[in-house]
Amino acid sequence: MADANTSSLDSSTSPFAESHSLPHTAEQEKSNGRVEEQAYSRAAEDAGSAPPTPPAKPRGGLDPTSPSSRRESLPASSNGNGHVQNGDAKRANGHDPIPPVVLPPSRPDSAASHRRSLTISKGHTVSVVLISSALETIAASREAKRSAPLRESVQRALEMVKAGRGGDRPREIFEPLRLACETRSEKLMIASLDCISKLISYSFFVESSLESQVLPSPPPSPAPNSRNSMSNGSHPNLPTPSLVDLVVHTITSCHTESTPETVSLQIVKALLSLVLSATVLVHQSSLLKAVRTVYNVFLLSVDPVNQTVAQGGLTQMVNHVFTRCNLASPSLSRSDSNVTLASTKGEGGLLSKRPSFSPRTMPLPLSPPLRPRPSSRAETDHIVSTLVNEGTTRYSESHSDTSSTLHTDNSVAENSEHRPNGTASQHFHHILERSDTTSDAIQDDEHDYSNQLSTNDLFIKDAFLVFRALCKLTMKPLNTESERDLKSHAMRSKLLSLHLVLSILDTHMATFVSPSAIIYSSSSHEATSFVQAINQYLCLCLSRNAVSPVPQVFEISVEIFWRVISGLRTKLKKEIEVLMHEIFIPILEMKTSTLKQKAVILGMLQRLCQDPQALVEIYLNYDCDSEAADNIYEHLMNIISKIGTAPISHTPQKANDPLSPGLPPTTKTHYNTVPPSLSTSALGAPGSVDPGHLGLSEPQLRRQGLECLVAVLRSLVSWGTTGSTALDSAADPNTRAQLSEEIRRDAITPDSSTDRASGPLSADPARQQTPDVVDDPSKFESAKQKKTTLLEGIKKFNFKPKRGIEFLVETGFIPSESPQDIARFLLETDGLSKAMIGEYLGEGDERNIATMHAFVDLLEFRNLPFVDAMRTFLQAFRLPGESQKIDRYMLKFAERYIAGNPQTPFANADTAYILAYSTIMLNTDAHNPQVKNRMTKADFMKNNRGINDGHDLPEDLLLSIFDEISSNEIRMKDEVDAAPVLAAPAPGLANALANVGRDLQKEAYMMQSNSMTNKTEALFKTLMRSQRKGSKSSEQFFSASHFIHVRPMFEVAWIPFLAGISGPLQDTDDLEIVELTLDGFKNAIRIVCFFDLELERNAFVTTLAKFTFLNNLGEMKTKNMEAIKALLDVAVTEGNNLKGSWREVLTCVSQLEHMQLISSGVELPDAGRKGRVRKPPTEELANESRSTHITVAADMVFSLSHYLSGNAIVDFVRALCDVSWEEIQSSGLSQHPRLFSLQKLVEISYYNMGRIRLEWSNMWDILGEHFNQVCCHNNPHVGFFALDALRQLAMRFLEKEELPHFKFQKDFLRPFEFTMIHNSNPDVRDMVLQCLQQMVQARVGNMRSGWRTMFGVFSAASKVPTERIVSSAFEIVTRLNEEHFAAIVRHGSFADLTVCITDFCKVNKYQKISLLAIAMLRGTITTMLDTPECGFNNAVDQKTRDTDDPMIKYWFPVLFGFYDVIMNGEDLEVRRLALDSLFMALKTHGSTFPVDFWDTVCQELLFPMFAVLKSSQDMTRFNSQEDMSVWLSTTMIQALRNLIDLYTFYFETLERFLDGLLDLLCVCICQENDTLARIGTSCLQQLLEKNVKKLSPARWERVATTFVKLFRTTTPHQLFDESLRVEIDGSTSDLPETNESNGQAIVPAPLSPPIGDQTMDIKVSLNDRRRIFRQIIVKCVLQLLLIETTNDLLRNENVYTTIPPEHLLRLMGVLDHSYQFARMFNEDKELRTGLWKVGFMKHLPNLLKQESSSASTLVHVLLRMYYDPRPEHQAARPQVAERLMPLGLGVLQDFSKLRLDTQQKNIVAWTPVVAEILQGFVQFDDKAFSRYLPAIYPLATELLSRDMSPEIREGLRGYFVRVGYIQGIMDRS
Repeated sequence: MADANTSSLDSSTSPFAESHSLPHTAEQEKSNGRVEEQAYSRAAEDAGSAPPTPPAKPRGGLDPTSPSSRRESLPASSNGNGHVQNGDAKRANGHDPIPPVVLPPSRPDSAASHRRSLTISKGHTVSVVLISSALETIAASREAKRSAPLRESVQRALEMVKAGRGGDRPREIFEPLRLACETRSEKLMIASLDCISKLISYSFFVESSLESQVLPSPPPSPAPNSRNSMSNGSHPNLPTPSLVDLVVHTITSCHTESTPETVSLQIVKALLSLVLSATVLVHQSSLLKAVRTVYNVFLLSVDPVNQTVAQGGLTQMVNHVFTRCNLASPSLSRSDSNVTLASTKGEGGLLSKRPSFSPRTMPLPLSPPLRPRPSSRAETDHIVSTLVNEGTTRYSESHSDTSSTLHTDNSVAENSEHRPNGTASQHFHHILERSDTTSDAIQDDEHDYSNQLSTNDLFIKDAFLVFRALCKLTMKPLNTESERDLKSHAMRSKLLSLHLVLSILDTHMATFVSPSAIIYSSSSHEATSFVQAINQYLCLCLSRNAVSPVPQVFEISVEIFWRVISGLRTKLKKEIEVLMHEIFIPILEMKTSTLKQKAVILGMLQRLCQDPQALVEIYLNYDCDSEAADNIYEHLMNIISKIGTAPISHTPQKANDPLSPGLPPTTKTHYNTVPPSLSTSALGAPGSVDPGHLGLSEPQLRRQGLECLVAVLRSLVSWGTTGSTALDSAADPNTRAQLSEEIRRDAITPDSSTDRASGPLSADPARQQTPDVVDDPSKFESAKQKKTTLLEGIKKFNFKPKRGIEFLVETGFIPSESPQDIARFLLETDGLSKAMIGEYLGEGDERNIATMHAFVDLLEFRNLPFVDAMRTFLQAFRLPGESQKIDRYMLKFAERYIAGNPQTPFANADTAYILAYSTIMLNTDAHNPQVKNRMTKADFMKNNRGINDGHDLPEDLLLSIFDEISSNEIRMKDEVDAAPVLAAPAPGLANALANVGRDLQKEAYMMQSNSMTNKTEALFKTLMRSQRKGSKSSEQFFSASHFIHVRPMFEVAWIPFLAGISGPLQDTDDLEIVELTLDGFKNAIRIVCFFDLELERNAFVTTLAKFTFLNNLGEMKTKNMEAIKALLDVAVTEGNNLKGSWREVLTCVSQLEHMQLISSGVELPDAGRKGRVRKPPTEELANESRSTHITVAADMVFSLSHYLSGNAIVDFVRALCDVSWEEIQSSGLSQHPRLFSLQKLVEISYYNMGRIRLEWSNMWDILGEHFNQVCCHNNPHVGFFALDALRQLAMRFLEKEELPHFKFQKDFLRPFEFTMIHNSNPDVRDMVLQCLQQMVQARVGNMRSGWRTMFGVFSAASKVPTERIVSSAFEIVTRLNEEHFAAIVRHGSFADLTVCITDFCKVNKYQKISLLAIAMLRGTITTMLDTPECGFNNAVDQKTRDTDDPMIKYWFPVLFGFYDVIMNGEDLEVRRLALDSLFMALKTHGSTFPVDFWDTVCQELLFPMFAVLKSSQDMTRFNSQEDMSVWLSTTMIQALRNLIDLYTFYFETLERFLDGLLDLLCVCICQENDTLARIGTSCLQQLLEKNVKKLSPARWERVATTFVKLFRTTTPHQLFDESLRVEIDGSTSDLPETNESNGQAIVPAPLSPPIGDQTMDIKVSLNDRRRIFRQIIVKCVLQLLLIETTNDLLRNENVYTTIPPEHLLRLMGVLDHSYQFARMFNEDKELRTGLWKVGFMKHLPNLLKQESSSASTLVHVLLRMYYDPRPEHQAARPQVAERLMPLGLGVLQDFSKLRLDTQQKNIVAWTPVVAEILQGFVQFDDKAFSRYLPAIYPLATELLSRDMSPEIREGLRGYFVRVGYIQGIMDRS
């Protein structure tokens, strides 16, 4: 056996082990009482109390239940897998059955032999002494002599004992002991009870299964008055009661109200050893009897020792009853057995599979005791392996119908011995009278079901019965005296029962939640889970006691509720909601509840808040459930926040009041110890003050509220960011880098297999997740959204019903607008105002009436009495006041009532309607305080006379209505609930006296609390009903496993969180509270950062930053220093997620440094606070600000920045830049500006050097911008510092290798360029150059993309007006060009170099530099060609040519540089040099250029030089008209000549670009500036003459087209425009029939549009006319110029011989057109006069020169063509003649008309033409001459009449000579 003093119970539950494990030897008997007393008094320090079941007065009648039934088919409760009966009892019972110490018995094989050996074993006389001494004491007593039965039985027993046979016949040995107890002799009772308890220890009363097998099962009810009938003789047909029941009956009968204390002690001892026995099992009524008796000993005994012993014993018994229930899973507990008991039943022969025990077959256990609940699978298996005789049975899953077990009140006749309280003394016998159904349930079970129950089922049922009895004891109301007197029976009873309930919940939660704890119903054979069976008793226990004003009762109730929340929330979802919503939350909010009560509830909430899972589940199951009326989590947070920030009422604390420690003890005690002693000596005197009240002040309550809030935040952090604890160690270099990302990643994919094993577990280890429910956060989110919307709809309805209904229909809560749907919603939804429902349904609209009818149709009045129906009807809404509305309601009510109750005495619905109206009036009349003369019965009868279709209603009906309404007003339930609060006492002496001794607050509290209890219980009833109906929809409990829920939980409560933690921080200087609030801040910020809640993050961080008071140093206190530390800690731990809130943090760090400077005596400029002297911080705080903690933390903010994630560092840098700029701006222009943050920027850049380029680029986008700003600050100190910082950084960056095609160097050097451009301070600019020079010297080898920016800086320097800057920049560039040319080329910055040199070429102020630069640019060509990196000497394949063409990479930049200077250089000399250099380079190296590069050169460089001619936009680059004129007349003309020269030089190559050149020349010619036009024409002429032999026919065609275009463009058609002279001359001249202008006006001042485009009637303004006249003159001049050019070209022998005849003819065509146009104009005298009159010219306009010169050219060329012998010309002769003849004849004709006096000029102009025509005619061959003779001859003759010049005369002579020859007049010789 295990050591006698080893207790197998948890130490927390059974410190009483010693009491029943003392060895019972005679020697030790004396000390028993003392030892037990010590044991119990030690143990009893911590037990509770409850209403008692006082002892039964014996009324005779034993419990003749057969022993067989007790073991073979044990009735209704057993221990799970029944392994308690022998060996494993140690484990489950918590005590070892202990043999006598003297000679321990041998260990036999079977339980039976074990039992006998303990009694009388051969040779072991000690045992005989044990029994015989008791028997002898009895035999020697007076009572034995008087009573024959006693004497005989003692005698028989003694004989058997001496003969060694007593062990086989336990009943016969027991009989004298039983009879001795009945004698009521103190001495005999003590001896007898002592012997019984020892025999129990030796398992003496275990009857063998063989004996019991013959007895019928189930057992009969006990016979009344059978006290002495112990044998079967007196009842031959009744089986004997089981021995155990007999023993229990005997012991319990010993206790009455007058029992001596010594006997009471023995009774407790005997019952304790019996109940705790491992082998003798006590069940059901016997068990309850035993418990009740000990309870009564506790209550009725006056000896404190006895009370303590009884309390301890009771605690142990109750604990044992629960401990022995086996909670292995159903499959284990009900099937792993190898022996079944076959008991055939009736004819059916049903084989029972219920497990049962035969003590014989059970070996004694050798293992040490185990904990009650298997903690591992292995242990479970071990326990199971010890099981024997375990049958396989069905396992009912059904958990419904608790009522069958709980409400079989009156079904069976009273049987007092079976009722636990049946024989109770008068004190409390009625406690459980009506409600207790134990005996009935037991009896039913025994009759119906017992032979199918396993031992474990009985154990579980026992546990249920005990727990139920205790709950009922807790519910007994206390009267006012008992409330005041803690020693009163009622109070002690209540406290004990509550403590017992609490200790059961505390220790045996597993029983409540175990799925294998099933109770089988007696009536319906249904199985109910344990938790459902006890549910209503536990809830009522709470609802009755949780409002108690007695602090002790209240505290225990709250403790019990905490056990329910932590362990049973999955099972009692709705119940918890009701209790919270109706009791605990209201108490917290009530003004009448005491501080102590609030503190106790807060203590409980604090534990809830510390359990993250419970907290999250409360949110999921109540706040996200639209069935739940209240958002419990949100509501609690609001209340706690309010409590934590409540203003303290102005009742000053007395000086001598003890300040209690931070928290009242309630929150610390977790009630898992033994209940305190409830003996009368231990409890205070009546009326004594509850020590808990002392020192509990409002500040402490506030503190408790704050602690709660902080606990919530901690829980949310631990639940929401599990796995992210690493963030706390962010200082560890290896953690912070990727922490946040990893946390997020891990958290998003929780490992389902572990089901958040890492997460904090609930207080209840036996808890499982609700089956089949996946924790899907999105589902809860939408549920929460839905609930919020519903609550909004309800709010709208309660404000304006119509609008509310519309909203609810829109949002889908009401499925449609049909009256039925609306009515159902109004009836079934909680939270709607009954008054508003009444108003809405009472409206007269058709829709409202239809809805009201539908609403009433949903109410059920069937089989209800009339007034009850009225009550039901009027509970659903509040009846409005208007009579029409009431009328409509009553009509409908009457119709509905009659429809449901056809058997009423009402003749029709009218009757019901009038009676209903009458009842309403009666109700108002009887209960309205303003009615003075109330209606009497007679009045009421009179009012209702003849309403039943002319007859009267039955009088008794009317009287009953009158009585019921008078005595019980029809009121709304919620009106009853809102119990009136007591009015404050009125002032005045009388009232003061009247109120002496009254606790008004308590009275008000009592009124409110009663209504709370009533309402709660009503809700529980409704709940039970709905559970019985089986509506489980909202009962489903959701277990939380997902971290995401924290986000919505924080979002709904962040405002109370913020208020709750910032309020106390502001109001208090108590550093403990400050520490708490700051912890809250840290946790809140942790959450907002983790879930990236921007608004909330800004709120919390900004608030915390404000509490640092760094901007108001004079007001600073220690708490503000703590806030600074907290903020710095946040920065270090949460850096990855602070985002925009870094700004606040870094501002504080900056201000902190400022504070350190001020406090160390540094004078600081203080911008913006003129005239205000700021108070410095106190010495102490100044020192604190320099403390290690703060300095290190502030430094870590920067030094750990390299652990920030890629995104976080960007936020960090952005914030630091902002703070830096603020610092610089604030310190303005002082000598020592604040550069702390700028310095830190440089530092963090150093710390973060190791980052990847991608991250650096993002950082530099911000840093670069900041340096741009700072370097250009107008305080040079700032600029210098920034530049130096930038240089240091650049040096560091340049140490890093940069790969090709990356541009980071370029980016980080850019601020230098920005500074050079934007900072006008020459010193700063000079420093920029120095920085770059240093970089070049130190890091030139690493320079890659940086070259580009560098040359950008030098380019910018070239534009600076300070000579030294320009010179030094140029020097650097010169050196770079000389020394590092190859590197520059290699890293792709050649183009940047040339651009830079070009910029120096354009320096206009310092010609020396620009000339040197041009020379340098020219020099780069040779350098470039010689540099191997440029690759000109390598063969380039076509593929790389496309991507990496050296022509484009190297040649083009140089050529473009020249082009740029030509176009933009201001110095004429520099431009000239550039022009020469460009064309020289092209001429020199052009032969090596591929054609496509020439293409580029022409399109990009050569032609664009002349773009200014095409568009006026290009003129913008000139500062003035004069500059342009100079540029055009010098540079451009030279360029055009050079271009023609280049074309001639490389004509074969450039021929393909001829079109472009011709277009360019066209543009040049068609200018208003005739200088340009002349240059253009001469260049055109030069081009054609020099390349005449190289032109192909196709090119000639292009040339001819160009001429045609030129002639058309310059023809002044506008001369004939009437509108130009319309004011003077209304007549119109004939317009030319053809308009050959192509409409392209390609001159800067466009030439006039073609005539066809202008409508005639538009009036032209004077200015327009002048402009048009100017253009006309220009065109005339250009036309003449073109005629001259054409003439010159065609008289050139080479040109004439090369140009094909068809193109020649085209040229002749345009010349002819020009001639005809001029002739027509010259002949129109009227037109010319008109133009002259409107001021076109000073003299009469004419086109004589145009006419004569075009005719001259025509005649010359046509004649030459006519006589050209080449075959193609000969072929064209007819066309030539066709043009020549009309022309010649026309000219001769016109000439002869000229008048000598007025047209001398014309005659001079035409003379050479006429002479040439005549010579031409003379040369005709004979045939042609003869043919044209008739036409020419008359004209020639006509000429003779005029004065003529010699050449004409010569021509005429020749002609006439030829005529002579042809006509034969003269001879040819």
